[in-house]
Amino acid sequence: MTAAAAQEVTEKMTAGDEGLLELSLGPHHPSTHGVFRMDVVLDGERVVKLKPVFGYLHRNHEKIAETASYLGSMPYTDRLDYIGSLTNNWAYALSVEKLAGIQVPERAEYIRVITAELTRLQNHASTIGFLLQEMGASGSPLMYGFREREKILDLFEALTGSRMMCNYMRFGGCRCELPAGWMEHAKKVVAEFPRFLDEFENLLTSNEILLARTQGVGVLSKELAIQGGITGPVLRACGVNYDIRKVDKYGIYERFNFRVPLGEHGDVYDRYMVRMLEMRESVKILEQALRDIPAGPIVDVKTKLRGFKPKAGEAYGRIESAKGELGFYLISDGGPNPYRYRVRPPSLINLTVLEDMCIGYNIADLIVIFGTIDIVLGEVDR
Repeated sequence: MTAAAAQEVTEKMTAGDEGLLELSLGPHHPSTHGVFRMDVVLDGERVVKLKPVFGYLHRNHEKIAETASYLGSMPYTDRLDYIGSLTNNWAYALSVEKLAGIQVPERAEYIRVITAELTRLQNHASTIGFLLQEMGASGSPLMYGFREREKILDLFEALTGSRMMCNYMRFGGCRCELPAGWMEHAKKVVAEFPRFLDEFENLLTSNEILLARTQGVGVLSKELAIQGGITGPVLRACGVNYDIRKVDKYGIYERFNFRVPLGEHGDVYDRYMVRMLEMRESVKILEQALRDIPAGPIVDVKTKLRGFKPKAGEAYGRIESAKGELGFYLISDGGPNPYRYRVRPPSLINLTVLEDMCIGYNIADLIVIFGTIDIVLGEVDR
């Protein structure tokens, strides 16, 4: 919105102009991905002001973690992004390992990469399915995405005992070894995934309704994305080449050959397309990791989790989760629990530019724009 248009809206609101409609979407609206509310001001159907309202799912995660043992907080990280519990585990484990100087065995590093990229696949497939559902499509795209997600959740259940709240990572490695036959099953799922992507793209990518609803809609400029600290597919759709797997090379990502897909316009279509392309790159990483994974221990035997007390200090560990930069900042005073525990959630940070992306577009576009941010309220509110 231009400065003149913003001034006009302000004057209308101050004067109590009956042409403006104030509307509250949520907190139980099906399109808000949980208990989230948007207070919207409309001029006809055009969005002129938007205020995100959240906090309905606040669970005091960070303060609870400061009274729990380091290991005791691992299951709580599952609840941040319930679609990506394994990547949540990894980000927290990485921060504690930096704090305590813990080394991770090579086999465990490969397992972490494999589970993280499987998480990215099922997250993006679900996100695109939900996006099409919110665009008014029938249930087919969502059901296709969920069909593939179920295959990956079967792998998670076989490995961790749980489909969503996995609690699998440990400081210095992983909780348990891969069960018999798991590798073969994983290779089969990964080998079949490109066929699903081909079918998905044939169905969606050049669909004239999808193009009309997404191209030039919800544009986020490269400059605003950088200034707002936006990360993940939302940032890369603006053309910013920033992926923590490449920047930090955490774990063993420097061993894998993959590229970082970028958009050009920063609109809804680019955010859709970046996720489609990222799934193809995740398949490449998985093929290499499943091929090269070595034998050996899955946890650092020198790490004693009972009575774990890292030396006084601070550390920040971060990863490229499916939604963006997920980080944990820890301060230790030498005791059995963190003195300070702070989460850097991508869902919350990416949500801060929602108003900028929606102003000037219609309310029907608002729902679609919001869907491409890909938030989970457990991560926003914590």
